[in-house]
Amino acid sequence: MELPKCLLLLDSWPLLGPLIVNASCSVFHTGGTGPTSDTGWGCMLRCGQMIFAQALVCRHLGRDWRWIQRKRQPDSYFSVLNAFLDRKDSYYSIHQIAQMGVGEGKSIGQWYGPNTVAQVLKKLAVFDTWSSLAVHIAMDNTVVMEEIRRLCRASLPCAGAAAPPADSERHCNGFPAGAEVTNRPSAWRPLVLLIPLRLGLTDINEAYVETLKHCFMMPQSLGVIGGKPNSAHYFIGYVGEELIYLDPHTTQPAVELTDSCFIPDESFHCQHPPCRMGIGELDPSIAVLSLLGGALPMFELVEQQPSHLACQDVLNLSLDSSDVERLERFFDSEDEDFEILSL
Repeated sequence: MELPKCLLLLDSWPLLGPLIVNASCSVFHTGGTGPTSDTGWGCMLRCGQMIFAQALVCRHLGRDWRWIQRKRQPDSYFSVLNAFLDRKDSYYSIHQIAQMGVGEGKSIGQWYGPNTVAQVLKKLAVFDTWSSLAVHIAMDNTVVMEEIRRLCRASLPCAGAAAPPADSERHCNGFPAGAEVTNRPSAWRPLVLLIPLRLGLTDINEAYVETLKHCFMMPQSLGVIGGKPNSAHYFIGYVGEELIYLDPHTTQPAVELTDSCFIPDESFHCQHPPCRMGIGELDPSIAVLSLLGGALPMFELVEQQPSHLACQDVLNLSLDSSDVERLERFFDSEDEDFEILSL
């Protein structure tokens, strides 16, 4: 079984490291108009929240952090939770993702693909000066190192972007909600690298399976978001020929702050074994995420050429005969929400 180190606990079960964000009811309050739930359309948005929450957990709590029920957690843990509450003033709330998606051509209530949610998260990260993450989306399978250097060395804009996601006087679980929202001057900002990929036409090409597995073995890996058309999942590892994933399709009430601003956090964690699906069932449109905490890990990753990349068959990104044979069936698809990501 291969799982990122930051997702393991004891014998791997239960997984209590990653945050899980399920579909919620009563999350939108727009004066009687618009949706009141993200059920049926918000699964990819929730997967985007989960994988980005993992980036924040690794950033502020470390990859070895584990959630233990009823154990007092550090201040930064609640600041991470606060960033994903179903509130308009939370940095990465479903409200913010849905509204920012309008600029990407997605109306509220419309299903997202992996590339769209990646673009939206990149825009929202600019306002999270506490995390001070540099977010880069590698389009066309290309990572331009000069762009990475420029992005990671640049400081975040301060005007209007440093406001905490909640009233600074409010206390959550005994801690000020905005207590740790401060600028952290650094020579190199941690990098979240998002790589949208298309690993086939209508089905995943077998040539990419081993390479996909190796993505989960990288210490910098945050996982993969994807799934099936109109049914998204957050993939965190694999065992044999099966992918292990967290499923956001369980609808539950939105988490609300108590009168004392306590955040009930049990529902943010997977307290049962995650789901599995065969790798061949995966839709070929995915996004791979990695967190690189500094300049050294970034350039070590570039200079290293893992042995599995030496296989020319794996590196060949051109269409093979099996893909060409499926081309006609692909263009006959009626799935209008299916995103095409060029290689």
